Amino acid sequence: MLSHFTLDRHHDIAQRLDAAADAGCSAVGTHVGDYRRLEADGTADRLVDMLDERNLCVGEIDALRDWAAPRSAAPRDAAENEATAFRIADRLGCRSLHVLPPTGTSTATTPADDPEWVSHTASRFAGLCDRAAEHDLLVAIEFLPGTDIADAAGARRVVEEADRANGGLVLDVWHHERGARDLAMLASLPAGIVIDVQLSDGPLVPVLADYGEDTRRNRLPPGEGEMDLAGFVAAVRATGAGAPWAIEVCNDSAPGTTAGSTAEWVGRCAAGLRSLLRQH
Repeated sequence: MLSHFTLDRHHDIAQRLDAAADAGCSAVGTHVGDYRRLEADGTADRLVDMLDERNLCVGEIDALRDWAAPRSAAPRDAAENEATAFRIADRLGCRSLHVLPPTGTSTATTPADDPEWVSHTASRFAGLCDRAAEHDLLVAIEFLPGTDIADAAGARRVVEEADRANGGLVLDVWHHERGARDLAMLASLPAGIVIDVQLSDGPLVPVLADYGEDTRRNRLPPGEGEMDLAGFVAAVRATGAGAPWAIEVCNDSAPGTTAGSTAEWVGRCAAGLRSLLRQH
């Protein structure tokens, strides 16, 4: 699957779909903000046909924030983003919705070790899962270092406390390598809790001090960096999960201004993923 941020957020949709199809991807991801852009210019009305013509589907939707805040206190765009995600699912038949962790919602050093915090956050997550279930969506927490859900173990506690059949987590190798980097933690996950897996590569030492900026700008195609992708793949496979493998290679210097360079970049990322999976 070609995750949305392997190309720039508002990349030409026809180029995006052509590149995914040419690279042999079975699905693409989309983003709530970019989908609203497609709605505004009328492209969303043609998207089903555009996908069908290329034998593609939309597998994942990025990404909701503020889901852990009380609905009465959440920013207005949180409700708008959720509504957009559900419109996407209803129109395109998507598989999963990704959510980003809250930050600063606990005074505990490790929020996931605080039973009261876990209970509160799980309650919010369960509510979102229930609403998403009405649109046949799985909901996956993407753990991020430096947030209140910093690793797979913390995400697992919230998901298991929420106890919803459509709730789980995203395993992104970048956040694993830059965070806990604990392969045993990943390998011990129940198979059914793993909803999506995202692959990229990069240097072990961050290029930029700001985690978010480094994440968005400096990823590399699988096999072109220093991360332990072989260990990550082995740990994921040890869970027995049947989740899709996706490429999410965010890089500001990636080509993408023309159809040719877009296809070359996506093809390079997809080839790196296939080579990795064949080797390991």
